[in-house]
Amino acid sequence: MKWLEQRPFDPHDLGPLLRHRAQLAGAADDVALVAVSRSGATAAGVRVLSPEDLLVAYRD
Repeated sequence: MKWLEQRPFDPHDLGPLLRHRAQLAGAADDVALVAVSRSGATAAGVRVLSPEDLLVAYRD
């Protein structure tokens, strides 16, 4: 998971996130990538949530 406050999640952020996923024990390429951003995303291949989305999911 990558959390951004001030700018969209972009391809520059995707590279490190992919590398970190590869370092997780038992994580395969099909483990979902999630970015939490108030500004959306410009990178493909990642699920983008807003902080509000997390709050709604937590309440449910």
